[in-house]
Amino acid sequence: MPKKILVIDDEPMIVESVSYNLKQEGFEVVAATDGEAGLKLAETGNFDLILLDLMLPGIDGLEICRTLRKQSEIPIIMLTAKEGEIDRVLGLELGADDYITKPFSMRELLARVKAVLKRMGAGAEPVSQGQMINCDGLKIDLLGHEVSVNGDAVNLSSKEFELLRVLATHPGQVLTREQLLDLVWGNDYFGDTRTVDVHIRWLREKIEADPGDPQFILTVRGTGYKFKKILAKRGTT
Repeated sequence: MPKKILVIDDEPMIVESVSYNLKQEGFEVVAATDGEAGLKLAETGNFDLILLDLMLPGIDGLEICRTLRKQSEIPIIMLTAKEGEIDRVLGLELGADDYITKPFSMRELLARVKAVLKRMGAGAEPVSQGQMINCDGLKIDLLGHEVSVNGDAVNLSSKEFELLRVLATHPGQVLTREQLLDLVWGNDYFGDTRTVDVHIRWLREKIEADPGDPQFILTVRGTGYKFKKILAKRGTT
């Protein structure tokens, strides 16, 4: 079945052009031209990806992104005429998967859409049944995609879990932000390394007793991150 994409943008020419080009690539497209209608469609429709304008009448794109991230992990690509870094950071922190600034070429937009869908369709590498990582109260079930801290279950998004999995399966090894982008988001990801920093912060807030003084995920200044090797113990129980 064709992938179903929701376009939420208040500029009719952009909606028409984007919808036409997506349909030419075999996608099914539904469009909304204001925030309220777009949010209602997003919440009730079964979409594979959302193209979401930042500046919308009624409910703006950031609020829509914030609301949807409380409900699902549907991929979201933000569209905006603003070039300010703060807008991009806000979009990423609210859970957007990618960000593209207007005016954009249709070739670039289609490439980003396909890249995000490809990443979402690619599962984590297979692991043997029962494979676990136990680390000073942090327990990671690699097969069941479950995480707990001192016996309490921790709810992670798919990207947060994959980032934790990559770090924890390379204990003591420094991984650069670029390496983490390739390993978790895929080497065709168009975003920048700030995405890694945002997800690391979210992870620390969920698994660290004191996110300001992390014990599991350590920052290597100027380079990237590593999982503390001295605490890591792998087993099958």
